[in-house]
Amino acid sequence: MVKLNKIYTRTGDDGTTGLVDGSRRAKHDPRMAAIGEVDELNSALGLAALAVEPSINAELVRIQNDLFDLGADLATPAGAFDTSDFTPSAMVLRVIAAQVDWLETAIDRHNAALPALTSFILPGGSEAAARVHLARAIARRAERAITALAAAERVNPAALGYVNRLSDYLFVLARAINAGADPLWVPGASRG
Repeated sequence: MVKLNKIYTRTGDDGTTGLVDGSRRAKHDPRMAAIGEVDELNSALGLAALAVEPSINAELVRIQNDLFDLGADLATPAGAFDTSDFTPSAMVLRVIAAQVDWLETAIDRHNAALPALTSFILPGGSEAAARVHLARAIARRAERAITALAAAERVNPAALGYVNRLSDYLFVLARAINAGADPLWVPGASRG
């Protein structure tokens, strides 16, 4: 269990941040950038959760918890306390395939009632959908940061799958919130 009595420690005043294994990284390190993007995504989901119905709010809160798992996963370099294949242990919290599977099931459930797309959609339609679309765009940025990290260091494959599937989930969720009545892109509409 996490216990935070003191919020400031002054240990980061030198421009570094501590990881779960005790090592320190520069605050601009790719690992820290990925963790920061996930944190921003989590905050955007908190904002989106304020504008949706209770059943969707519960889904978003579940995902927010998963994003803390993802942050913990990213904050624990490969092999720090676990096996080389990213198997979770009593010492390490890792994103697992079941979390990715849950997203896929939710995507399929929300998508089942939606009409097929005939055009790209504009991110909006309703306030709730616009908030979810904003979170989706941040999820894509988080994915880019995590894949950049994965190009330099080993990253849990389930973490990569999770963030990739999450942006798909958010796209479908925004469409479901709009009940399929999404504003459509009209190519060249403003050309005159």
